[in-house]
Amino acid sequence: MNGPVTYEELAELMRSCAGVTAEPATMSERPGSTFAEFGLDSLGLLGVVSELERRYKTPLGTDLDQAKTPLDFIDIANSQLTSGA
Repeated sequence: MNGPVTYEELAELMRSCAGVTAEPATMSERPGSTFAEFGLDSLGLLGVVSELERRYKTPLGTDLDQAKTPLDFIDIANSQLTSGA
């Protein structure tokens, strides 16, 4: 598995790692909305990052756990995955 990360995958990770339900379509329609608006806190985001690193078998760096919005997260994750982090 080597990307790209999608809103669907991010929503599934948010649900499985942090217990937060967010619809992929809503995240796509509101790309500037913060993770806090979707109910995801910083610890939940760390869980999402850890699981993503496990899935893709690559460290993704500290920029990813600083992402404030789903769009930022997906852009950073895909950039790091394609560059080899």
